[in-house]
Amino acid sequence: MKKIYPLRKGDTIGVAAPSARFDDKRLNQGIECLKNLGFQVHVPRAIFGEKRYLAGDDASRAAVVNELFADPGIKGIIAARGGFGAMRMLEFLDWELIQKNPKLFMGFSDATAFLMALIQHSQLAGIHGPNLVSLADAGPKTISSFYKAITGLPGDIRMPKGLCLSPGQAMGKLMGGNMATLVHLIGTPFQPDFKESVLFLEDVGEPAYKIDRMLSQMKMAGLFLGVKGVVTGSFENCETPEYIPQILSEIFDGLPLLMGLDAGHGDINLSLAMGLDVVLDTSSAQLKWKPLQ
Repeated sequence: MKKIYPLRKGDTIGVAAPSARFDDKRLNQGIECLKNLGFQVHVPRAIFGEKRYLAGDDASRAAVVNELFADPGIKGIIAARGGFGAMRMLEFLDWELIQKNPKLFMGFSDATAFLMALIQHSQLAGIHGPNLVSLADAGPKTISSFYKAITGLPGDIRMPKGLCLSPGQAMGKLMGGNMATLVHLIGTPFQPDFKESVLFLEDVGEPAYKIDRMLSQMKMAGLFLGVKGVVTGSFENCETPEYIPQILSEIFDGLPLLMGLDAGHGDINLSLAMGLDVVLDTSSAQLKWKPLQ
């Protein structure tokens, strides 16, 4: 059973930049959002590094993450933004240190690479939810869900507009995230393990044929062996979206399968406690977290 370490008002959240460079104005707006929610924010100077499109070189970005986990005054860590780069720094992380200094990590999109590695290498749960810059213009539903998730557990999610592609109920630990990030971890030491999981997938800006290609590669690589059920989030700005239900039904033939969770790159990005046990009921379009022991 993975563990989660919820935050309390007044706690300090550290900012890491595991991926791409970010807009300073949006970063500051995100910081103000966290402060308005009652948290203190620590911003290491090193996150303002630059190397091409990255927020500094790989070792420097990883060093910030290591330092934030090692600092007892930091109770949670949030990714500054997505883009690309998190997978490049994974080999530079001190996984023993991280496991000995557990705390909550929050992020999505490219941060999926670190989130999945964190769950598998350190036995910690984490929050798939807004990055700091995406809090800058997040709506009330996104912010409310984020606050509930980081201070406890997200409530059960009902999806009245959910599309049930295959009826059934599935139980397992919630895993997954951004599809384009996950597929590029295949064949690396950080290839995700989705056995006994309820798999969550989302993406942005990918035409249907690329979604088909990514899912096909993951299936052929054996990533979906042992998956108990699948729930998908937003496929924002994805060309020919009408093909996506057909593709998903072919790839996950027979598994409980539900589309329509408001999580990912859409206007609403509900926060999800990843690595914890959930129950997915595709017929009633509900996702529920099992009580912690």
